Amino acid sequence: MPSRIEVKHPGKTTFACLALLVIGVAPGAACAQGSPKEKPDVVLITIDTLRADHLGCYGYKKADTPNLDAFAAAATRFAHAYTPVPITLPSHTALMTGSYPMATGIHDFSGNKLPPVTQTLARVLYDNGYRTGGFVSAAVLDSRFGINAGFDTYYAHFDFNRLDEANLDLVERPGNQTTDQALGWLQNDVKVAGAGRKPFFLWLHLYDPHYPYEPPEPYATRFRESPYDGEIAFADAQVGRLFALLKERGIFEKAVVVVCGDHGEGLGEHGEKTHGFFVYNSTLQVPLIVKIPGVAPGVVETDVSLIDVMPTVLEALKRPIPPSVQGRSQLAEMQGRSSPGPARTLYAETYLPLLHFHWSQLRAAISQNLKYIDAPRPELYDTGADPGETRNLAGQRPAVTHELRAQLVSLESRYTPAAGGSTQAKELTDPVLLERLRALGYVAIGGGAYADLQGKPLPDPKDRIEVYELFSSAMSDGQHGRYQESLDKLREAEKTEPASLPIRYLQALDDYRLKDYRSAAARFQAAIELDPKFALATYYLGLTQAQLGDLDAAAASLQHALDLDPTNFSAAFDLGALDLRRNRMDEALAQFQKAVAINPDYSKAYEALGEIYLYQKRFDQAAEALEQAVRLQPDFAKAHFHLGQAYEALGRNADAQREFALAKLAP
Repeated sequence: MPSRIEVKHPGKTTFACLALLVIGVAPGAACAQGSPKEKPDVVLITIDTLRADHLGCYGYKKADTPNLDAFAAAATRFAHAYTPVPITLPSHTALMTGSYPMATGIHDFSGNKLPPVTQTLARVLYDNGYRTGGFVSAAVLDSRFGINAGFDTYYAHFDFNRLDEANLDLVERPGNQTTDQALGWLQNDVKVAGAGRKPFFLWLHLYDPHYPYEPPEPYATRFRESPYDGEIAFADAQVGRLFALLKERGIFEKAVVVVCGDHGEGLGEHGEKTHGFFVYNSTLQVPLIVKIPGVAPGVVETDVSLIDVMPTVLEALKRPIPPSVQGRSQLAEMQGRSSPGPARTLYAETYLPLLHFHWSQLRAAISQNLKYIDAPRPELYDTGADPGETRNLAGQRPAVTHELRAQLVSLESRYTPAAGGSTQAKELTDPVLLERLRALGYVAIGGGAYADLQGKPLPDPKDRIEVYELFSSAMSDGQHGRYQESLDKLREAEKTEPASLPIRYLQALDDYRLKDYRSAAARFQAAIELDPKFALATYYLGLTQAQLGDLDAAAASLQHALDLDPTNFSAAFDLGALDLRRNRMDEALAQFQKAVAINPDYSKAYEALGEIYLYQKRFDQAAEALEQAVRLQPDFAKAHFHLGQAYEALGRNADAQREFALAKLAP
């Protein structure tokens, strides 16, 4: 089974022109365009949490972004580009598929996975003879979410386990390390200087501007007063490293190159410090800069969405645009030709308040300097006259508000796949999300709005921003070991939200880490009462019960957690550990085997298997399992020691002494 580092896909032949005519490709992809003799390389760089107005090329005077600014001067800069979702995974999914979240089912950072057969930009290019390499800096883009579809190499190997999953957005690597991997792939695998090589598609994702803002030196000192800008300057330097190699090898000028943000950052505007909670332009508007060979530099003022990137690239390459794509190619606009048809209305959303806090979701329609936000208290802004979105005009301009709301409903209906392929009226929410919302206890009350099971309307997020920021600050405290401070803030938030699932869950986690296991167990139970399918709370309840010595209850909870989430390799491992404590050797062996079947990179489970095989005097199998453990984790002292014992039993004394020495050297 392939690791998360590299995912291989079997080769596929490209469609013949006749086949393309039969299946019906999108306009602009006709076979009459032919296949170019040289397929241009494609480079996509996404910089996480990057506000457009914090780059020099977008007018920010304090910026230190020379590489991006020089690139923008030689390319097409889109002045008004927007993400459909201000959250990393769904935003990148929209970018890679050219489709809104209603079509993919990816609305936030959990709860769904992109199917491997999805027609992503990487998949289309791979099927057209490209080498495809993705190099990402954050665990929220791990291959477990399916965003790796179409990549023959996908570098997303993060050292995290199930305990970290609630805080995936903090599991990251610095941009220089990710860039090192991308440069190595270009030089060693793709061999960018070689004659007759295949064209490549490279995606480099940099996460550095994401909170917390902790730029390395010298940026930390230079940007002591604005560390967010320091992170952007550091990311710009990594972009410069990649551009330098491409230019050195004579590739840059002939390549299609796209640089964009996936979403912005609140930075305190509207009370939002980070992103994901609101849909104001501070988090929706992103930089988008595109270089296509033969297209003169310029600025496009038209409103565009990240879902337009895929069709723009494919049209530039004269490749078929899959019928599933909902975006619109901007090549004509880049060439100075107006696209046919009426002005577009763009869609944006956040379901984070609803899915995680039981507050109303927010959806927005963006059209020619007007912005409508569908909320319990609707909002309308003239973003041309009021770019900060500070004056709500919904009460003053009811006709415009009504018209944009109608457009929003129409957009959501148009881009939502009909359930079961039906041609009848579509649900306003995609079936996957609708089922999830029902499971969480929401009922539809029409027009895309929801209420609780008693029909009570959900709170407007505008009325809960202080609670959300308290919660976010408490979560940060807990992540950094300040558990009592976290509990104090959660207690304050609880005054407004006395039956909040995430608040109860975080309180339970803080208690668990403070080793107050009785309080933790009660709070995990309270969280499960609010959501009986809360797999992670059920898992932690099992760990807590084990600490309290109730092994039977712990085993039942861990098994239930595994039933709720069959990918929870940690639950399988911990069940095995409980079986060992209860002297159930065969059951323990089966659980450890299940853990490595779920996660073939789980060194801890291989070590446990090796110990059992040693006990059973199955020395060959012990050596095999322990070799795998140290291969995956070279500094695993315990695994080296037991591997030495296995080698010693097999008469491989020199190998045994080497492993014993490595065990002493390991930290």
